[in-house]
Amino acid sequence: MLPETPIETVAESTYKRIRADIIFGRLHPGLKLKLEKLKDSYATSVSTLREILNRLSSEGLVTAEGQRGFEVATISVADLKETAELRLLLETHALAQSFENGGVEWEARLVSAHHKLARMEQIMASGDVTRTEDWKRYDWEFHQALISACGSKLLMDTHSVVFDKYLRYQMVALSYRGNVAADEHQLLLDAAMKRDQKLARDVLERHIQGGVEHALTRKPLSQA
Repeated sequence: MLPETPIETVAESTYKRIRADIIFGRLHPGLKLKLEKLKDSYATSVSTLREILNRLSSEGLVTAEGQRGFEVATISVADLKETAELRLLLETHALAQSFENGGVEWEARLVSAHHKLARMEQIMASGDVTRTEDWKRYDWEFHQALISACGSKLLMDTHSVVFDKYLRYQMVALSYRGNVAADEHQLLLDAAMKRDQKLARDVLERHIQGGVEHALTRKPLSQA
């Protein structure tokens, strides 16, 4: 008999919805999060919302203002750069571990994740931006696949949180670098298949730094 799939709680489901709304910019930076209004929007209780917002505060996506309530964390150039540096540090370390540990199953996950991302990048390059969230989800999946053989769930979970903070800046700035980023993803795949750690480190650093520089040219961040 197959094991039963755990049923997701209402609190966990609501947490994921609010978190996604922050990351993808539907709840914009600096927005005051009024519990009574959120209660109606997300069909959950005030006490559950307070727990969720405190959890998101610990992740740096929400700011707790004491008796004044909560607001979506603001953005800043300094925070973007710090987040990018932390992502590079974590991902480079996890990449090295995956290159050493990864086998055929890891390679298969990586090729599959890259195929979906490359297809979505083609759609974005055509000028169709209606699937921006799909594009970034596949971007996340590819980079998670890259480090999925690192052997540490804690490392992967930490990387995921940092990646999402980095992703929020890209979504706020609507930052898409076109074929440049697509080519870098292909190079990362090639480096992984060859277990070329130096090439992977160089491309990853260029990839993340290029994302920062491009985001800083966009209006929302240039004003931050």
